[in-house]
Amino acid sequence: MVLKVWLSLAGMFMIYTVIVYFKSDSQPNNIPPSEKAIKGWHLWQANNCHTCHQLYGLGGYMGPDLTNIASDSTKGYYYMKAFIKSGSAKMPDFHLSDTETDEIIAFLQWVDKSGKNHVSADQVHWTGTYIINN
Repeated sequence: MVLKVWLSLAGMFMIYTVIVYFKSDSQPNNIPPSEKAIKGWHLWQANNCHTCHQLYGLGGYMGPDLTNIASDSTKGYYYMKAFIKSGSAKMPDFHLSDTETDEIIAFLQWVDKSGKNHVSADQVHWTGTYIINN
């Protein structure tokens, strides 16, 4: 009896997996990062930006989630550049060069194009993919 239940559950899981695989209309967003974005990623790690900031909802909680900062209509390239260069009361000035600042911005722009943050429950399809209306 127990074996029958487990086999039924395993069978239903396999059927569901096949359905999700074939019915999913979502394609992975495989945007390769530029060389500049890769350098920005290394700077992001070297300066421990992830200890205060989040990407894709993962990371620290002292600073804001920066997943989609590049496409935020109230912010943009010059806002990011000024903020990274000058810091704030809560964010230190890391004394980065203009080139390094541009590399971090290129990394954040790549992150912005590759995903979304704060997806609400009503935007999640039963297949586990996101329904995002831009």
